[in-house]
Amino acid sequence: MMIIMNKKVRIIVIIMALLVALLIVTPVIYVQMNKNIYANRVTDYLLEEQNYSRAEIESVKGVWGIKLPAFYTIVTFKDEPYVEYVYFAHNEVLQFSYILNEEGLEEGIIESDLKHYDPFE
Repeated sequence: MMIIMNKKVRIIVIIMALLVALLIVTPVIYVQMNKNIYANRVTDYLLEEQNYSRAEIESVKGVWGIKLPAFYTIVTFKDEPYVEYVYFAHNEVLQFSYILNEEGLEEGIIESDLKHYDPFE
């Protein structure tokens, strides 16, 4: 009787551990998948609609932020490594803003110097 009870307890503990692991892993997978989806949408937009070549693009990274919208994408172009362009890709892809890194700030880059910024896009 005691052996049967121990097996039941062991099975319940294993099931509970699996449920807890599933509850922890599911949000992580959700965030990673959405970051990839948004990065792919922006990449497709840049290549197909804006006619950039892959050689012109340094990086496209999906980001999960604290503020709304929760997901956005950061794009860096090879000819402007001191600027990160922020894109939203929820319903349609829109360039939202840019961020100058320390190098860009030190060089005194201003908005009119930016090659890929289109506030009316």
